Amino acid sequence: MAFFYYLSCSKLALLVLLCFTTSLLHCSAHSDHHGHHPHFASYNYRDALTKSILFFEGQRSGKLPPNQRITWRRNSALSDGSALHVDLVGGYYDAGDNVKFGFPMAFTTTMLSWSVIEFGGLMKGELQNARQAIRWATNYLLKATAYPDTIFVQVGEAGSDHACWERPEDMDTPRSVFKIDKNTPGTEVAAETAAALSAASLVFRKSDPTYSNLLVRRAIRVFEFADKYRGSYSDGLKNIVCPFYCSYSGYQDELLWGAAWLHRATKNSFYLNYIQRNGQNLGADQSDNTFCWDNKHVGARILLSKAFLVQKLQSLHDYKSHADNYICSVVPGTPMSQAQYTPGGLLFTMSDSNMQYVTSTSFLLVTYAKYLTSAHLAVNCGGVLVTPKMLRNLAKKQVDYLLGDNPLKMSYMVGYGTRYPQRIHHRGSSLPSMVVHPTKIQCSSGFSMYNSQNPNPNILVGAVVGGPDQHDNFPDQRSDYEQSEPATYINAPLVGSLAYLAHSFGQL
Repeated sequence: MAFFYYLSCSKLALLVLLCFTTSLLHCSAHSDHHGHHPHFASYNYRDALTKSILFFEGQRSGKLPPNQRITWRRNSALSDGSALHVDLVGGYYDAGDNVKFGFPMAFTTTMLSWSVIEFGGLMKGELQNARQAIRWATNYLLKATAYPDTIFVQVGEAGSDHACWERPEDMDTPRSVFKIDKNTPGTEVAAETAAALSAASLVFRKSDPTYSNLLVRRAIRVFEFADKYRGSYSDGLKNIVCPFYCSYSGYQDELLWGAAWLHRATKNSFYLNYIQRNGQNLGADQSDNTFCWDNKHVGARILLSKAFLVQKLQSLHDYKSHADNYICSVVPGTPMSQAQYTPGGLLFTMSDSNMQYVTSTSFLLVTYAKYLTSAHLAVNCGGVLVTPKMLRNLAKKQVDYLLGDNPLKMSYMVGYGTRYPQRIHHRGSSLPSMVVHPTKIQCSSGFSMYNSQNPNPNILVGAVVGGPDQHDNFPDQRSDYEQSEPATYINAPLVGSLAYLAHSFGQL
């Protein structure tokens, strides 16, 4: 059975049988142009915000609650964990398949939480929905970390799952459970899980202090495990997690990121000392400029720069410099600019699931702009002064492109606007729902729909797909997972940017 060698920071969830490629690329190496008046809201950001959060309900695994709003979904995977006599019901399917991958799920949780931490105060009625989306993930992460020095990091076998095209409600592929522990460490997924639990603890600090305390206590324990038993989960679980969510960037970035989030959540000097002591060894000054589920260096720099800019922690001065370097690499027209943009103006990092970089970068731009504004500072990029306003405008351009300000005049968010992707690479969306087709659709029977040119019968509202290619083209083909597959980690950072834009244009 042929396997994909996945591009780092991308998810190619397609049938293992259909294709074979042996390219193994590294995340950091690959894996609005119409001049809108800045005071004019080009798009209904509030509507987009509502939908970007609603999407997560379509990705839910487990027993769905009575207030489930995406109603074509039903309960699924209710016996997850039973193979090892543990309860692992719940959590999210990461993309268009039916496997629960712990590494991208944790990153999704961290970024959803960061969106709420920075911009939740602007979300008004959507704040509660955003919290629910986070809680659906953290409830699962608490189950996955219930035993000391053990984390359950995957449920389901990607190979057999990808060989079927079936609804999550019909799954009959093995729901094998895979874990990391002292003997099979997985520092990157453990440290990312600690980051997720820490960030989420801040989200619930006021609204549910008991739950918040539970999350932060678990984060502390999980980070200790990550740091004490060092090793990549891509080594110990290679045949399971590769080529799907291999870690190509190493685990140093996650240790720095996890410590940064624990410092923010606990204010404990232990984590500040840890960062000061280990920062260099953990790649604090590496020049990689890609932020995604695999590589957290840039995110850690932006996060730690806040402690310097806003809390005046002088010892973190270098992180401000590193964050500035990242900003200068992204902003077009500066001497240090390295980023590529399509002719239509979209940030282009790589061909597979490019929109994840657009959403993560846009979030970092509006967040760093917020930190710079509070410190009354700008960024000097080789003599070119880059202001917080310029960062916000660049982020707005990217979000506007995503929502329809592009050469094809199409929205890359399903269900937003009048023209959006109709044939997304997503099993549940592409097959008739349990409502209209209650009888089981067998593993291979779904391929007739997979191969059809008909639009998906179920609209996965809010799903943001991988997006157009470097020439702004988008074929809208179900088989084209690189461009047509949605993923939780594409949406998670977008939530924050949309909340900021909706508020700044008076829509919230």
